[in-house]
Amino acid sequence: MRPLVLFDGDCGFCKRWVERWRGDTEGRVRFARASGWLRALLGISKQDMRRALQLVEPSGRRSSGAEAVFRMLAWSPHVGTRIAARLGLLPGIKQGAGVVYSLIAGHRHRAARLDTWLFSRVTEPARHRLVRWTFLRLLGGTFLIAFTSLGRQVLGLYGEKGIRPIREVAKSERWAAQGQWRRPSVFWLGASDAALVRGCRVGQALSLALILNVAPALSAKALWALYLSYVSLGREFLSFQWDVLLLEMGALGALTAPAGLRPGLGRRDVSAVEVFLFRMLVFRLYFGSGVSKFHSGDRTWRELRACDVYFETAPLPTRGGWAAHQLPRPVRHAGTAGVLAVETAVPFLAFGPRRVRQVAFGTFAALQAAIVATGNYGFFNFQSLALGLWLLDDAALRHVLPERLWREAGPERRPSWVGTALSTVAAVPFLTLGTTELLRRMGWWPRGPARVVEAVGWLEDCAHPLHSVNSYGLFAMMTVDRPEITVEGSDDGEHWVEYPFRYKTSAVDRAPRQVAPHQPRLDWQMWFAALGGPPSWFLALLERLLEGSSEVLGLFAANPFPDHPPRMVRAVLHDYRMTSREERQRTGAWWKRERRGLYVSPLTLTPLTTRTVGGPRLSWHV
Repeated sequence: MRPLVLFDGDCGFCKRWVERWRGDTEGRVRFARASGWLRALLGISKQDMRRALQLVEPSGRRSSGAEAVFRMLAWSPHVGTRIAARLGLLPGIKQGAGVVYSLIAGHRHRAARLDTWLFSRVTEPARHRLVRWTFLRLLGGTFLIAFTSLGRQVLGLYGEKGIRPIREVAKSERWAAQGQWRRPSVFWLGASDAALVRGCRVGQALSLALILNVAPALSAKALWALYLSYVSLGREFLSFQWDVLLLEMGALGALTAPAGLRPGLGRRDVSAVEVFLFRMLVFRLYFGSGVSKFHSGDRTWRELRACDVYFETAPLPTRGGWAAHQLPRPVRHAGTAGVLAVETAVPFLAFGPRRVRQVAFGTFAALQAAIVATGNYGFFNFQSLALGLWLLDDAALRHVLPERLWREAGPERRPSWVGTALSTVAAVPFLTLGTTELLRRMGWWPRGPARVVEAVGWLEDCAHPLHSVNSYGLFAMMTVDRPEITVEGSDDGEHWVEYPFRYKTSAVDRAPRQVAPHQPRLDWQMWFAALGGPPSWFLALLERLLEGSSEVLGLFAANPFPDHPPRMVRAVLHDYRMTSREERQRTGAWWKRERRGLYVSPLTLTPLTTRTVGGPRLSWHV
């Protein structure tokens, strides 16, 4: 007792869609060509058959056109398809779909060409086991980069003699009063130097396990929890948008990863809800960044002048950024317009048909490649490309992945109704908080019933410590100047020697370096510190230099005081500008700089006055 669909067997467009519906319904619906005797048996006229496909249900009910399509898809075993079909039968939607169906039926040849462009000639249902497999490998690679990069800096940043010792944070009464659940971290149990280093080593091992597809569900959950442990207590040096994006990707990866020790591609396909969560994250990442540029009121974006200053003021520029800064002004303005278009219009393509999503993926990949060439943003570009894979499906990846990967995978199982229900429940907070964040960014929230606003606020308070639904908006405001801080030490207060940074802009004749995917966190925060007054961590950095902390000195390119710490340290502020191509050829300099003045006056550990800064051991030298 299955419904029967009669279709025009001479129409290539119709046959292609019948094959797609056949895959969606998985044998629960019969499809047959409309032969003369079959039409006569069912009492369907030739004119009706020519106008639209016909559906005959077991009850004897007959329908045609768009209504027949929705009623036929309501027999699908996929929950998402059934829900969409029932929505299509609602009053108003059904009538509108009928008009569209009639328009397509009257122009089948043009519709066939458009269909090929939008959906390609692939008729099999979209599957995502290969996408999930590839994404989890790249997610493991991103975690490996993140933990390896952090491991090289963790003692200088968070060790007992580091700039921001985590042990002090864990022991602080102010943090403890908030409750450990507000900042979940394994380092509440112990934050010794050995524990911090061991955590990075464990993160590397778990990352390799995820790359090698060893217990991916367990590995992804452990990686998310371990990285959250660092971010929760890491404050400024682990507050970048790619850190929280990695946590959000890790949470979704843990939700969709297949169970088992060596699951291969996994027997269960990815549910439609899980795919939608990833595409929603892609949308929020790019659209949030685009909208923030308009809502910030920044004139450089509104006047298309952002790329006039972006390459010169990027936190850690590259040689490609220097070259891009030399481009003609109309080209830079066109680049600014292109970025705004990519970040505000293209994200909507993430919810389009197959070919449209492929166009979106290619556009985002091109944007990330341009960012990689002109600036150092840690592992952000790598993880953004990995996330963009969810705009594709298995049919697209089969062209680039080894054939044996899916040939040996075995038949797939569609998601069970229990698994789909659990995924739907887990998706509710992600969708609710993600949508609310976008509405707030556009100035449309809080609006609505007070109880709804209150419930969403409660959900935000509960989810905030997990950093798994976040706000994204890179470079909403452009800096038009480039102030840079130079840290200097002296034994006599007359002769000052500079502490050379590994990657930050300093010597005018040193070429900008390609650092990514490594994330030099001190060098990055020095860029932020130069935009305002000295933050507390910067004074702590100066104190560690006066103490001669080897862990902190390891964050610099060299130690200008190898025998003993300096007696005094200070910070000087300069304005930097990129040289022109002619100046570069004439002088060999990549930068030109002008001294602005002292950023921090000379400091010493010996109290020479009664005025104390940053603690009892750090005093102004006057």
